[in-house]
Amino acid sequence: MAHFPVNHPARPLYRVLSGLIGLYILVFGVFGVFQTWGEGLFGRDSDWALGLRTNLAFSLVSVVFGAVLLVGASRRDNLGHYMNLTAGAVFLVTGILMMSVLQTSANFLNFSMSTVIVSLLFGLVLLATGLYDKVGTPEHAEEERQRRYHPIGER
Repeated sequence: MAHFPVNHPARPLYRVLSGLIGLYILVFGVFGVFQTWGEGLFGRDSDWALGLRTNLAFSLVSVVFGAVLLVGASRRDNLGHYMNLTAGAVFLVTGILMMSVLQTSANFLNFSMSTVIVSLLFGLVLLATGLYDKVGTPEHAEEERQRRYHPIGER
C-alpha cells in the first residue's frame, strides 16, 4: 500500500498550483470554444488559443476538465487529493497517446508538440500535488510526524 504524507505543511501551495492549472485549462477552453465555434467538432485547422493548438472538441473537454480541477482545488477534504492523482495520470497518458499519433489522422484533438509538452508538464505537477495534499486527522498527522523524526533504534 502506498504511503502519502498527511497534512503536509506545503499543502496550501499544492492546492494553489492545482487551482492555477485548472484555471489555465478553463480559460484555455473558453478561448478555444470562441475561437473554433462553427467549425467541425474534430477539425484539424490551425486554431490556437493561449499558445496551444485546439479544436472544438478539445476546447469543450478543457472547459469541463478545468472546472473539475478548480472544484478539486477548492475542497478541503481528500477529494482534491484523489482528483489531482487521477488528473495527473490522465494528463500524462493523454500527452503520450497524442504524441504517438501527432502526425496522423488519429490526432482527433488537434494536438501539436507544444500541447503535448504542456499536457505532460501539467500531468507531472498534478501528480506531485496529489501526492502531498492528503488530509488526515491532527492525531494521525502528529503520529506520522513523531514516527518520521523518531530515531529507529530508540523506543
